[in-house]
Amino acid sequence: MPFVTTRDNVEIFYKDWGPKDAQPIMFHHGWPLSSDDWDAQMLFFLAKGYRVVASDRRGHGRSAQIWDGHDMDRYAADASAVVEHLDLRNSVHIGHSTGGGQVARYVAKFGEPQGRVAKAVLVSAVPPLMVKTEKNPGGLPIEVFDGFRKALADNRAQFFLDVPTGPFYGYNRPGAKVDEGVIRNWWRQGMMGSAKAHYDGIKAFSETDQSGDLKAIGVPTLVLHGDDDQIVPIGASAHESIKLLKNGTLKVYPGYPHGMLTTHAEVLNADLLAFVQS
Repeated sequence: MPFVTTRDNVEIFYKDWGPKDAQPIMFHHGWPLSSDDWDAQMLFFLAKGYRVVASDRRGHGRSAQIWDGHDMDRYAADASAVVEHLDLRNSVHIGHSTGGGQVARYVAKFGEPQGRVAKAVLVSAVPPLMVKTEKNPGGLPIEVFDGFRKALADNRAQFFLDVPTGPFYGYNRPGAKVDEGVIRNWWRQGMMGSAKAHYDGIKAFSETDQSGDLKAIGVPTLVLHGDDDQIVPIGASAHESIKLLKNGTLKVYPGYPHGMLTTHAEVLNADLLAFVQS
């Protein structure tokens, strides 16, 4: 399997499909999943002639289960290591949830300064800041994330069933059509990773203020969010992000859940393609 070794000696697994001379699209997955969460999008864009790339975050999926470095700076540096190894240019970077935070930090710190990025997309993404503070009164109380940590430490396997069975895909809503395969695939991806990486990742995705990253991004950026997102509420995320981006466009999907890239893949794929081609 293809791996790249980072500067701090961590092996990062990546996928690289499609013609090497085609425009690259790199996908960044959410917590606590892996690059497999982008299968529907990678197959779609591959069929459209693009080069599609995705990596497993450190401690997630098939990447090394290193005990430390589970923070947004290192996530972005690891993504940059993959980009530089493959020498990706004129790329579109698409991130979901925590992966959206990774995209924002990567584009601001590495991608744009190196002249490698054409566009960015934040899907149900965590920026600018999830946790409630004096300056971010619309965020979620720290007790919510403390609850995540406790549930993970007490019984990670059960927690990783409860999340996709309930709020992640909106399967807890009245009349929701539950897909057992989607739930099992979420659990499979989560349990492949390291409990330590997942535990530390909660702080990374909830307490990292990425306002500066968003302000620094100059490339066209599409922000996509469902207004029934029970994981990353739209008010403190997408609506705030669009205020900070220099060249941002916001699209809101009525009734869509956090995991809309899976539950509504056909709609999302069409909108992503239209943005990439615009």
